[in-house]
Amino acid sequence: MTKLISYIKDFFFLIYPAFCEACGKTLLNNESVLCTNCLYELPRTNYFGKDDNPILILLAGRLKLEYATSLFSFQKDSSFRKLIHKLKYKNKPEIGILLGKELAADMKKKNDFLPFDFIVPVPLHPNRQKQRGYNQSEQIAIGLAEILNINISVDNLIRNIETTTQTKKTKDDRWQNVSGKFIIKDEETFENKHILLVDDVLTTGATIEACGEMLLKINGLKLSVAVLAKV
Repeated sequence: MTKLISYIKDFFFLIYPAFCEACGKTLLNNESVLCTNCLYELPRTNYFGKDDNPILILLAGRLKLEYATSLFSFQKDSSFRKLIHKLKYKNKPEIGILLGKELAADMKKKNDFLPFDFIVPVPLHPNRQKQRGYNQSEQIAIGLAEILNINISVDNLIRNIETTTQTKKTKDDRWQNVSGKFIIKDEETFENKHILLVDDVLTTGATIEACGEMLLKINGLKLSVAVLAKV
């Protein structure tokens, strides 16, 4: 039966081949979402565990963080920029899950890696999530959780006021757009816990800061940040 299933899968793959979401080449039977070459060529940052990494520097004085990291750098003409666009706007949640796994694998390489109690994706407003079909940050969190074996919390940090897109806004406008738009439903759940806050792209840090401010008001909470890409 196992061989029959394998033959069926191989036949289906021949008729309906899958393509790499980064370079467009046909995927091999053992590949998914990205080809092996594109996974290898990801412009990885290796920020995790480094005290002088650009995310910690960007958020210094704004949030007290234990860790901060990004899987890769968001280079303007890189084919990997397409991945983020497809994840957010082209109904490709599988991209977030795969890259979340890659991000988790990079984090686990650090010898002094500390376990987290919850992974918390930056929330979308329900109207935006209904329109998009899913929260891209939650897809990243799913991939992280699978590798790190940590629970995801998706219903405690809430975006209670709908905002406009952050794209093309100035730094000040981005902050005004998200400040005060998030609430915590049950603070006790996060008391004395280490939270990994997850988003897709870090630009000015306004959204992460707005979420982090709310989280750090909770008694004993420790906060870390992980994103797929740093602009």
